[in-house]
Amino acid sequence: MSAKLFVLAGPTAVGKGTVAAAMRDEHPEIYLSVSATTRSPRPGEVDGVHYHFVSTEEFDRLVAEGQMLEWAVVHGVNRYGTPRGPVQEALDAGRPALLEIDLQGARQVRESMPEAVFVFLKPPSWDELVRRLVGRGTEGEEERERRLATAREELAAEAEFDVTIVNREVHAAVEDLVTLMVDSSSRP
Repeated sequence: MSAKLFVLAGPTAVGKGTVAAAMRDEHPEIYLSVSATTRSPRPGEVDGVHYHFVSTEEFDRLVAEGQMLEWAVVHGVNRYGTPRGPVQEALDAGRPALLEIDLQGARQVRESMPEAVFVFLKPPSWDELVRRLVGRGTEGEEERERRLATAREELAAEAEFDVTIVNREVHAAVEDLVTLMVDSSSRP
C-alpha cells in the first residue's frame, strides 16, 4: 500500500487554510504541503509554517528549475505554488500528503499526477462564503470584490473534483477529510 496525494481546493474564503491548519495540528502523521507565494504575510502568518514567502525573482527561479509541482497567478495579482521536493519525499516515505491549493493549481496537478484524489471544499451557502470573506477583515473592498468574482468561477468547477466536503464546521470538515484519506489510502 503506497501513500496517496490528496488535493484540497475550493473557492476563496471557504476555509481551506483553516481546515489545513487544523489538520496539521490534529493529524501530524499527514504531510501538509507548505506553498510558496509572492504575496506579503497576513497578520499572524509565519514564514515556513503558513507559506514560504518569496520574492518574485526567487519564485521565477523555482519555476525555471522545475521545482514547482504547480503554480498559478491568483486573483490576478500574486503567485502561489507547491514546491515539488517535500511532497515527493513525504510520499516516498509512506506518508499521505495533502496540498491545499487553488483551482488553477489543482488543474495542473491533475495533469501531472492524475492518480491524486481531488477534494472540493464547499461553503454551506453563498451568503456564508461572503460572511467569511468580509468577517476575516484582511482585504479591502476592491480586493474583496475581486475575490468574490473569482469565487463564483471557482464554485462552478465543483464537478471537476472526485469528492466534495461541505465546510459547515472546521473540525467536522477535517474529520471528513481524514476519513477520506484513511479509506482511500487503504485501497490499492
